[in-house]
Amino acid sequence: MTRRPPLNQLLANNSEFDVVVIGGGITGAGIAREAAGSGLRSLLVEQQDFAWGTSSRSSKMVHGGLRYLGSGQPGLAREALRERERLIQEAPGLVDPMPFIMPHYRGRFPGPRLFQLLLRVYDYLGKRRTRRFLQASDSLNWVPALSTRGLLGASVFADGVTDDARLVLRVLSEARADGAVCRNYTRAVNILQRDGHVTGVSLQDGLDDQHIDVKSRLVINATGAWGGLPETSSERSGGLTIRPLRGSHLVLPWHRLPVTCAVSVLHPEDGRPVFAFPWQGTTVLGTTDLDHDQNLAREPAISASEADYLLRIAAQLFPSRGISQQDILSTWSGVRPVVTDGTGKSPSRENREHTIKADRGLVTIAGGKLTTFRQIAREALSLGLGPDHRRTLRSESAAVFRPVPEVPRPTNLSHLAWQRLRGAYGPDLPALLDEPQLTPVPGAEALWAELTFACKAEQVVHLDDLLLRRTRLGLILPDGGECLLPQLREHCQSVLGWTDQQWMDEVNRYRHLYQRAYSAAPWPEEHHDR
Repeated sequence: MTRRPPLNQLLANNSEFDVVVIGGGITGAGIAREAAGSGLRSLLVEQQDFAWGTSSRSSKMVHGGLRYLGSGQPGLAREALRERERLIQEAPGLVDPMPFIMPHYRGRFPGPRLFQLLLRVYDYLGKRRTRRFLQASDSLNWVPALSTRGLLGASVFADGVTDDARLVLRVLSEARADGAVCRNYTRAVNILQRDGHVTGVSLQDGLDDQHIDVKSRLVINATGAWGGLPETSSERSGGLTIRPLRGSHLVLPWHRLPVTCAVSVLHPEDGRPVFAFPWQGTTVLGTTDLDHDQNLAREPAISASEADYLLRIAAQLFPSRGISQQDILSTWSGVRPVVTDGTGKSPSRENREHTIKADRGLVTIAGGKLTTFRQIAREALSLGLGPDHRRTLRSESAAVFRPVPEVPRPTNLSHLAWQRLRGAYGPDLPALLDEPQLTPVPGAEALWAELTFACKAEQVVHLDDLLLRRTRLGLILPDGGECLLPQLREHCQSVLGWTDQQWMDEVNRYRHLYQRAYSAAPWPEEHHDR
């Protein structure tokens, strides 16, 4: 990606597309990737930043979903397991295997035998055996801080973990390499129609209010929980009803809760799975699952009751660590776009499968999982393209990610850091290595070069784009990385072309946003919508 040119300049010689994708999360990015890779002239627009919504605030898991298998959705689990394996093979360093441990306690569900049976089916669907059973004493070798009271042993299996925002950016980079135009902070204000059929989209630049119309006979609405386009009546969207569900997480210093694998258990209060796992030098504790009835234009924030819910399970699973509110580095909350049948199920019992509807050139997607973005993309394009899709779409076996160039590893970078950079940047790795200061940011895995590269090449518009999505420094450092702001200014202000006043405005904007939606202090429920 490049700096963000004016809208009319960007589209001056290319205002007609085969497909326009609205929504810059993982689903939209996947559609742009498959469309451009198939030779279709493709445009993607996102009204906020890329991955601004759910796709930067997920649980970071690339998995088949044991819970979906347990709830009678083997098809969803099988598809996700197949995609999990593809992603791990194609993008090592970006999507990596992670061992999961499920401790079993006397009198608690699920018992070892039942869970091992479920894992047997899980491994069968995934065509790879990862399961094993640990005796209680061996379980403590894996997780020394684990509660031993009533511990019968633990089941081990494997799934995957990723940096979700970076996954979106890598997929968008692949789409652009095949000719897609991808633009953030650009809003679709209206779907253009003639005789009821889609003919294009009216766009508005979110920064200077510039308008432009583009032509396309296929528009795909991949905006998730934000799916209410201006002209999308319930009838045109196929009658889909989206139930926004919030999942929140706590980020803790790794030394306060040192885990080297994901530890999962069913919360005794409501029976839903929660877990602790290592991520970018911290430990993440999540997740909740409840209705999100606040304003979707505002970034979601964890509530005090959600934080207490997660701290209670931490106290039960890891009693010797004494985890408390004071240990929280940061928080994040994401909104899942779940399609509901309106029967009043609890949030955790809602079906997680995606739904796609097509109506005269408008395709609407709702639901779905991070792991299955490629399959969702191909299904949406197939439906939108109609009978010609088999001749138009590229092969099912075509890779999402291009090979990473073979360049020498800088001697100051560890093998683990090199693996991460290769996965995160792929073919853009040589350009990243041209940046000065291939040295780590204090207290983080990220390099200063990643920050300047993002400012030059990844459409950074606001400071939070840089600290919360291009890198995750705002989540893993105390106070959102406040102590780094002077150094960050030295490295990035001139690259971004910001005046001193712009820098201060962006710092104030970031501080307010961080305090409201990402800080260690949960936002009171009564203030969520203000």
